[in-house]
Amino acid sequence: MARIIEGKLAGSGKRVALVASRFNELVTGRLTEGAVDCLQRHGVGENDISIFKVPGSFEISPLCRKLAGSGKYDSVIALGAVIRGDTPHFDYVATEVAKGVAQAAFESKIPVVFGVLTTDSLEQALERAGAKSGNKGAEAAMAALEMMDLYSSNDL
Repeated sequence: MARIIEGKLAGSGKRVALVASRFNELVTGRLTEGAVDCLQRHGVGENDISIFKVPGSFEISPLCRKLAGSGKYDSVIALGAVIRGDTPHFDYVATEVAKGVAQAAFESKIPVVFGVLTTDSLEQALERAGAKSGNKGAEAAMAALEMMDLYSSNDL
């Protein structure tokens, strides 16, 4: 049987940067709370979590890239909420933030995790930020924990 290598959810000694959009704060605040709670429950110290606030989701990617290359963090988590409106603005912002965070992840030596919601309504966003559909900020933090452990694996 093939070996299966999975990351563990162990954050002790890890330093994590959260990049959270201030736009749609009602949603992003809940995503941030979920991420911080998850990280702390899995051993990341309060002083080892840095929260960087940016104006909107479009500004998330460049800061993720800078933080990922700084050598100060073991992972970077992008948190935002892009909610569809009546204009094509949603399509441009959602596409660019996804591409930008992916590019930061590809260029980085640490995990850069995408926790940006792209929804059709505020109601959908709130459901994904701690209501009916769980908290996607906490899910992004879980992914970061697992990926940090995988990145430090001797099997790579």
